[in-house]
Amino acid sequence: MPGDARRLPPALADVARLAFDHADGDGIDFEPYDAFCSAQETTDRLRQWTGNPELDGDAHRLFGQDGTGGLAAVRYGRPGRPLTKQPVVFMGSEGECGVVAGNLSDFLWVLADGIGPLESVLYDEPEARPNPELTGLAERHATTPRRPARDIITEARAELPTFTDVIATLCR
Repeated sequence: MPGDARRLPPALADVARLAFDHADGDGIDFEPYDAFCSAQETTDRLRQWTGNPELDGDAHRLFGQDGTGGLAAVRYGRPGRPLTKQPVVFMGSEGECGVVAGNLSDFLWVLADGIGPLESVLYDEPEARPNPELTGLAERHATTPRRPARDIITEARAELPTFTDVIATLCR
C-alpha cells in the first residue's frame, strides 16, 4: 500500500480519543483503537475470524471493535487509492459482516448519525440518533457532503455488493 503506515489518519485518531457509550443498546457499540493493529495481529485475528490459516491480513487495517470483539477495518479494495478512499467494513463476532461506508469520510458521517459499525451491519435501516460531538468531528474532517447514514450505508453496499461473498469464500 503506497505510503501506508500503522498510524491512524487524523480523523480516526480523533475518533479514537472519544469515549463511546453503548447506553444499553441506545448508543454506539464501538471501541476504537489508538493505532491500527500490527500486520501480525491483523493476520492472527482474521485467521481466527475466518478459520483460514493461510489468510494474511494485508488487505485490512483493523481500527476498532464492538463489545463482543467484532472487527472494524479499512479494507484495501481499490488499488492505487489512498487509505482514506478505501471502504470501511465490519466483521462481527457471530459471523455478521458487511460494508459500513465507502470511505473514511463517509464513515465519519455514519458515526455522526449515532450509528456504529456493528449497527450498520446488523440493521437494514438503523435508527439515526445524531451525536453532536461526532457531528463536530465529521464537520472538521469529512471531505464528502453530509448525508443520512442510511443513504451512505446503502450506497456503500451497492458499490461493493460482493464483499460478504468474498469474505465467505475466505472462511473455512
